[in-house]
Amino acid sequence: MTEPTPDRVRAVAESVADPELPMLTLADLGVLRDVEIRPDGRVLVTITPTYSGCPAIAEMRTDLRRSLVDAGCSEVEVRTVLTPAWTTDWISERGRRTLLAHGIAPPGPVGGRAAGPVPLRLASPPPRVRCPRCESVDTEELSRFGATACRSLRRCLACAEPFEHVKEL
Repeated sequence: MTEPTPDRVRAVAESVADPELPMLTLADLGVLRDVEIRPDGRVLVTITPTYSGCPAIAEMRTDLRRSLVDAGCSEVEVRTVLTPAWTTDWISERGRRTLLAHGIAPPGPVGGRAAGPVPLRLASPPPRVRCPRCESVDTEELSRFGATACRSLRRCLACAEPFEHVKEL
């Protein structure tokens, strides 16, 4: 078997699907942070989960390691970093289009985060979430949590269809 090239290793890592949103890759989701081939041939993959308690992180590591070993990498290390914290702003445009095509409202922009203390608001304004089916912003939140902690369950008041929304983080 030939040695995997850096471009091939990166392409393989970027093609691994997210276990909770399998229509997205870890790269689309912004979870995949870096792929590096060390001088000793070892592959080091860096990921940042969507939040520190993400139950899918073990599956992400396993899927990355399995895909890279299947591609010819003999040693693969998957490192998890929590700083800087993942943000929905890291979801690629392709990822946002893919979410929308699958009936899931993508998150809106969060914007930059200031270093230091985070001000606490007791009640933030409700997000204006666009229905992925009819594009109306006349929607309501039915549940703060959907199939995963990263998503909420909403309903469109214009077309009456329920849908999920990836929450802004």
